Amino acid sequence: MRLTVVLLFAAWLVDYADRLVINLVLPSIGAEFDLDRTQQGFVVSAFFLAYALCQIPGGMLADRFGGRRVTLWALLAWSVFTALTGFAWSFAVLLALRFAFGVAEGVFPPAAMKVLVERTRPEERMGANGTVMSSNAIAAVITPLAVAPLVAVFGWRSAFWSTAALGLLALVAVRRWLPAPLPRGMDGPAPGDDGAPVAREAAAASPPLREVLRKGVLWRFSLMMFGYNTIIWGLNTWVPSYLSEEHGVSLTAAGALVAVPALGAATATVLGGRLSDRLGGHHRKVIVPGMGVSAAALLLMANTPSLTGFVVFGTLAVFAASLAYMPIFAVPLSGLAPEYVGVGGAVIIVGGQVAGIVAPPVMGALADAFSFQVAFGFLVLGAVIAAVMACLTPQDATAFRAVADRAPRSPSPAKESA
Repeated sequence: MRLTVVLLFAAWLVDYADRLVINLVLPSIGAEFDLDRTQQGFVVSAFFLAYALCQIPGGMLADRFGGRRVTLWALLAWSVFTALTGFAWSFAVLLALRFAFGVAEGVFPPAAMKVLVERTRPEERMGANGTVMSSNAIAAVITPLAVAPLVAVFGWRSAFWSTAALGLLALVAVRRWLPAPLPRGMDGPAPGDDGAPVAREAAAASPPLREVLRKGVLWRFSLMMFGYNTIIWGLNTWVPSYLSEEHGVSLTAAGALVAVPALGAATATVLGGRLSDRLGGHHRKVIVPGMGVSAAALLLMANTPSLTGFVVFGTLAVFAASLAYMPIFAVPLSGLAPEYVGVGGAVIIVGGQVAGIVAPPVMGALADAFSFQVAFGFLVLGAVIAAVMACLTPQDATAFRAVADRAPRSPSPAKESA
């Protein structure tokens, strides 16, 4: 298990760093291509549109061909498109490249989730996943500290070429050292992960896509992820620009300041995973108070005139919100049958990526029309949505299965005859 966790941690670290780079260089891109804040927001949301659209297809590919194989495809493709972003020469080309980059990264999360599930025992899964997903927050710490000085010396394009090289290194490591899946009873390794063609019988055992998508309970967890990611991606996108435009902070200094809440998020993500294991689900006990604190901190952050206050309240908001990340996945991953994990996990992730589509341009438009204070205040809506959905979802695996396995109501004869 440990080697699997290390390799997935590295792959996710590069994945998240690649998508964070755009936020740090957005002011430079905006200046070079003469973009207003709304257009800059669309540069970010172009990625998330493709990313969201490819989550469920990515889960289907992982269930069909195996998590390892799809993970390798994703690493190669997104590294290529990251490098090409450094050659963009217009707003339209930049949008196209970011969309293609989103397609490549979009198939990765469900494949990586399947890789982890197939190589861990159920009782250690949430802790392992919490460690893997803490890579996102670690990337948020490292990326600004590494990229800001690089951009200051070599320009914004160099940031994309450097992260693309890291993606290729992660590809080589996963290909060489990822362990085989754990045996499942007498069935042996999961189909497709040993490089052999998937058996027809195994493919036939995969549930129809419609059957998975009709599980309404999954979409409630997806809405919870939407609320969480509204906060995270709203802040990730606009805090560097806010610090530069409103407080005159240099890119290097902004990178250091952005790393402070990111470090809190890394700690909270791991802590949230441990709490999920200890509570056996019951995400409401973590998410509702966490989002309450986050909402209050966001309001204070948006309205403080002090740079110190902005960083302190922002760190508190991100820490409290990040406690929710792993609990959102805890019950579905425990309650879903193995053959549902790829697509089922993708459904939940889609909600977060829709937030990435919506939040950046909406906040950009609010900042253009009103102020950054109004734009940051908008993020409170994300905390409210996550907290409400936490109260409207099953709190343990047994309750989840009871709801998920409930047969859809058949139409009445009168309706059929109509």
